[in-house]
Amino acid sequence: MSRIKGCFERLAGQQRKALIPFVTAGDPQKSVTVPLMHAMVEAGADIIELGVPFSDPMADGPVIQLACERSLAAGTSLHDVLDMVREFRQQDNQTPVVLMGYLNPVEVMGYPAFAKAAQDAGVDGVLLVDLPPEEAVEVKPLFDQQQLDMIFLVAPTTTDARIKLIGEAASGYLYYVSLKGVTGAATLNVEEVAGRVETIRNLAKLPIGVGFGIKDADSAQAISRVADGVVVGSALVNQVAANQATPDAINGAVSEVLAAMRNAMDQH
Repeated sequence: MSRIKGCFERLAGQQRKALIPFVTAGDPQKSVTVPLMHAMVEAGADIIELGVPFSDPMADGPVIQLACERSLAAGTSLHDVLDMVREFRQQDNQTPVVLMGYLNPVEVMGYPAFAKAAQDAGVDGVLLVDLPPEEAVEVKPLFDQQQLDMIFLVAPTTTDARIKLIGEAASGYLYYVSLKGVTGAATLNVEEVAGRVETIRNLAKLPIGVGFGIKDADSAQAISRVADGVVVGSALVNQVAANQATPDAINGAVSEVLAAMRNAMDQH
C-alpha cells in the first residue's frame, strides 16, 4: 500500500483529517528544506507537498512566485529536490512526500528517468499543475510502474464529467482548489466548498484535500470538517519569506502556524 493511502486510512480510523503543508524546496537556501520538513512533521503535518521551483509558475500567486525566485537564485534544481527527499527519508520513512510543480523540469529530465529517480529517492506522489489527465495517458503507466501516485487538481469550475475522468486517472488524493484564481487568493466560502466536495465525493472514490485560501487555524478547522485533508501553502511560505534573513528562525515560525492548525483540526 502506498504511504499516501496508508496515511489517509490511518487518519480515518482515528477520525482525524490530514494536514498537508506546502513549502518550496530550496527556499531561501537549500540547507533549510530538510530540517524544515522534519519540523513540520513534529508540528503535526501528515503529508508534505514539496514545491519544485520553476521560472514561470503560472498557477501561483506572488507569494509562491517569489519563493520560486529565491529557490532558483540559491541554485536549486530538480535533482537537488530529489536529494532533499532522499535525505529526509534517512530519518523519516513514514511521512508521505508529494512533489508539486510544472512539467518543464520533468520533461527535461525525461519521464522514465524522473519516475525512477523519484521512486528511488522516496517520493510518494507527483502533482504536475500543467499536466491535465487527458495528456497524462503516456505518463501514467510510467508513474504506476514506480508506484508514484498521480495527483490532479479539481477546480470550482470543473464539470461533473471531467471530475469523473480525473478521479479515474488520479491516485492518492484529489486536490480541490477552493478558489478561482491563483494560490494565496481571496476569501474562503466554506459552505460553497462543502457543496463542491460532496459533488466530488459522489463522482470520484479518492480522499479530497482542499487548498487555496487556508490562512490560519480557524480556516483550517472549518475546511477539515468538510474535506479529508487541509492543504496550506502561502501562509507558510509567508513565514519563510519573513524570516529569510535569519534562516534559523524559519522552523519555529512555520511550526507555530502548523501546530495551531493541527490543534484546531483535532478539536471535533
